[in-house]
Amino acid sequence: MLADDRGAATAELVLATPLLLLLIMLIAQFALWMHATHIAQAAASQALSVTRVQGGTAARGQTEASNVLAQLGSGPLRDPQARVTRNLDYAAVHVEGNVTAVVPFLTLTAEGDATGPVERFRSNVYEFTNSEAVPGGNRSGGGH
Repeated sequence: MLADDRGAATAELVLATPLLLLLIMLIAQFALWMHATHIAQAAASQALSVTRVQGGTAARGQTEASNVLAQLGSGPLRDPQARVTRNLDYAAVHVEGNVTAVVPFLTLTAEGDATGPVERFRSNVYEFTNSEAVPGGNRSGGGH
């Protein structure tokens, strides 16, 4: 009976080892994808903060996104592209790039998006008054 089981462990090892290695590679690929997604989101958030401030422009946001991606994205995020748009009311940033491949023939994309209202000064066009003010002005200053 022992002669019938000879080589069974080797056959199991030959089958199990590639599956175990594939599982380890998939875990590493998932970690790289998550990291690349965080980098894309960080670049989008930073670019939005520069774009949406009063006096900000889409060109400044584009420059900021490029700077952040150059600093953070050279490892896990390949060929990143940032698209920055700004109008009178809203600013939006979309960052996209390819994730460094660990598993052969698997291409993943990481994306980050950020949108927000444009900050701007709005004057008191309708001449609203303070609803808590006493009619006739502020009399607490001693000017009776």
